[in-house]
Amino acid sequence: MKLLQVSAEIFPLLKTGGLADIAGALPAALRQAGCDVRVLLPGFAPILQDLQDASLVAHLVTPWGESVTLRQGRLATLDLLAYVIDAPALYLRNGGPYEDAQRQPYADNCRRFALLGWMAGQLGQGLDAQWTPQVVHAHDWHAALAPAYLAFSRERQAQRVASVYTVHNLAYQGVFAPQNFHDLGLPDAAFSIHGLEFYGQLSFMKAGLFYADRITTVSPTYAQEIQTPEQGCGLDGLLRARRDMLSGILNAVDDSVWNPATDPLIPFAYDANNIAGKARCKAALQAEMGLAEQAHAPLFGVVSRLTEQKGLHLVLGAIDELIGRGGQLVVLGSGEAWLEAALRERAQRDPLALAVRLGYDEALAHRIFAATDVTLVPSRFEPCGLTQMYGLKYASLPLVRRVGGLADTVVDSTLEDLAEQRANGFVFDDFCAGGFSQALRRAFALYARPEEWSAVAQRAMQQDFGWKAGAEKYLALYRQVASPMGA
Repeated sequence: MKLLQVSAEIFPLLKTGGLADIAGALPAALRQAGCDVRVLLPGFAPILQDLQDASLVAHLVTPWGESVTLRQGRLATLDLLAYVIDAPALYLRNGGPYEDAQRQPYADNCRRFALLGWMAGQLGQGLDAQWTPQVVHAHDWHAALAPAYLAFSRERQAQRVASVYTVHNLAYQGVFAPQNFHDLGLPDAAFSIHGLEFYGQLSFMKAGLFYADRITTVSPTYAQEIQTPEQGCGLDGLLRARRDMLSGILNAVDDSVWNPATDPLIPFAYDANNIAGKARCKAALQAEMGLAEQAHAPLFGVVSRLTEQKGLHLVLGAIDELIGRGGQLVVLGSGEAWLEAALRERAQRDPLALAVRLGYDEALAHRIFAATDVTLVPSRFEPCGLTQMYGLKYASLPLVRRVGGLADTVVDSTLEDLAEQRANGFVFDDFCAGGFSQALRRAFALYARPEEWSAVAQRAMQQDFGWKAGAEKYLALYRQVASPMGA
C-alpha cells in the first residue's frame, strides 16, 4: 500500500499542537504495519534543514503563477521519505508557520496552504514517475484541498488515487474571502454549495469534507458530536449527509517519546511497577518552579493553549479552592491575553502554590506530566486530546469534561468504577464552575486515600494508548478505498 500523508507540521521538527504529534508518529506505525508511506510538507526552515539526500522532483508554476520547487529526500530525524515544497517566499518567514510575530495570520495563508493541497494533487497525478500513491491522507484544514484536486483530476485521467481526510479540530476551518477562489486552479463548479462555498466564503475544511473518499476524526465520540448543531460549526448538515463515509479513529501516543521509563527529558525514570521516581520528579519540579517543596501536597498541572475552549477560565476561577484545600498548580501555555494576564497576576499573589510559565517548552511539558498528580483538561470541546493520554501514561490522573476523546479515554473515579477497577481519572459533565469544582473535590478525596490513589495511578499507566491498533484501523480504511490502478 502506497500512502502519501499530507500535513503542515510534523514532530519533532515543527510543532504548534497535537497535529504535529500525530503526523510524526503515524507514518512509523504504518510502516510497521507494512505500508509504504511518504509525507508531503511545506518547506518551513526546520523541515528543509532536516531534509537529507535531497533531489529535485520538479519545478512547477502554481495556478496563480508563482514558481516553486518540489524536492524529495529523507527526514533525518524521523528516518522518513519526504516530499518538501521549496517556496521561500511563502514559507521562510520570521514568525510561526501560520501567524506573524504579532500573532496575526499571514495575509496569504490561502495561497500558502492551497499549495500544499495542490502539490498533493500533482503527486497523485504521477508527478514523481518513480512513485505514485494509491491513497492520499490529508490532515486538518491546511491540507484539506488535496481531496478536491484529486477529485477533479479523476475527470481528466483514468488513474484513480483515493483520498482520506482527517478532521483534527472542526473549529479551525481555513475560511478565506471568495475572491481567493480564482487562485486555486479549480473549475468554477467547485465554488458552490456542493463544494468549497461556505456562507459566501471559501472553506478549505469543507473541501476536505465534501470531496474526500473517506472522512475520519480523531476519536469515536467526536465523530458523533460534529454531526450536531452544537459542535458541527456550521458543517453538521454536510457531515450528517456523509455519515456513512465518516468514522472516528482514536489518536494514540508515541511510546518512544512519551514513556516515563525511558524519557530523557525527565530527571528520574519510573514505571507502573516502580513509581518511586515520580515523587522525586515532583520534588524537582517544585524546586524548579519556586513552589513549596511539600511531598504530600497534591500537585495539579495544565499544559494547554490558554483559551476559553480549553476551559482555562474554569481553572482560573477554582484556584482559590484548589490552594485552599492544600493543593498546588503549575501552568504551561499561551493564548488569550486576558487569561495570560490573570494567571500571571494570580501567581504573584501565591508564588509558593501557583507557578505560571507562558509560552511552550517541550521539555518542561514532559517534566510537568512526570511530576504532577493531576492533569487538568476541562475543555468545552475536545476532538481527541493527547494531553489526558500523556497524563495517564505518567500517572498524572486526568481531570476532564466528558466530551470527544476525553470521554473515550477517561473513566471517572466513582464508587462503582473504583470497585470495578475501571477508574483512571475524574470526569464532569456541565461546562461550568460547579461541575469543575465537584470533580476537583473528588480528586482531593481520592488523593486523601493513598492506597486507592496508587491503584488508580498504576491502572492508568498500564493502559495501552500505542499506535499499533490505530495504524491497523487506518490501513484497513486505506485498503477499502484504494484502487489497484494506483499501484
